[in-house]
Amino acid sequence: MSTPPISKPFTLDTPSGHAIHGLVDLPDAPGPRPTVVIFHGFKGFMEWGFFPHLAALLRQRGFVAVRANFSGGGMVPGDDRVADPEAFRDNTFSRELTEGLALLAATAEATLIPELAGRVDPERLGLFGHSRGGGTAVLAAATEPWRDRLKALVTWAAVSTFERFDEATKAHWRERGEISILNGRTGQELPFGVSVLEDLEAHREALDIAAAAARRQAPWLIVHGAEDEAVAAKEGAVLERAAAPLVERREIPGAGHTFGAKHPFQGPTPHLVEALNLTQTWFRRYLA
Repeated sequence: MSTPPISKPFTLDTPSGHAIHGLVDLPDAPGPRPTVVIFHGFKGFMEWGFFPHLAALLRQRGFVAVRANFSGGGMVPGDDRVADPEAFRDNTFSRELTEGLALLAATAEATLIPELAGRVDPERLGLFGHSRGGGTAVLAAATEPWRDRLKALVTWAAVSTFERFDEATKAHWRERGEISILNGRTGQELPFGVSVLEDLEAHREALDIAAAAARRQAPWLIVHGAEDEAVAAKEGAVLERAAAPLVERREIPGAGHTFGAKHPFQGPTPHLVEALNLTQTWFRRYLA
């Protein structure tokens, strides 16, 4: 007899007008459990590198772990290349926030899969985000009703702002309507539409990560690699200075943006082990 998969798939229709696909990892412990929702970052996806390992660790510690692909990433479950470049081109920060909030709501209501009924403790909800997903997680944690409902927040290598491009690039972007983004892992040249720039300009206040850091209430652990090549470690310090209490920042010496993890996953590195241990300890402290 074959063993049923631990990670159970779901599809969720969201107010963005797009469905998101995800996975739920259920612990062996019965009854309502503390639950963590996981947001991936730019060019990331729920099956990239350390995300399955993180979900498995949380499951082993007695947590329900929920992860999904933002629709604008253009990823198909089970694949590791962008299959929908048009979705990638048309993605926006607001779209990802809308989908993240919908995922939080469906998780709290335990409606993602039938097996989730009675397994989520809505009073013990946590949120995790990496890189751009870390910035999105901070925004979500500052949004009602999650500002009051989330009990723990952990971000790895989180961006402190979505403003990542200089004025010359923006002018070129507007003139052409899109720019090209290289996925170094796959070699794909991906279209990046001007919609993401227009969204940021139209919703600058709502997408202000530092301001959200000051509004959120969930105890927050900021983890950053000291040698992060994609999001400088100083951005973690910016978030810490902007944050309301309770916040703690841990900078891991020598660690890069993914703490040494790659895709396909080749096992945990010492830097990743340190980040994972900090994370599970934080969630156990504030959720368990």
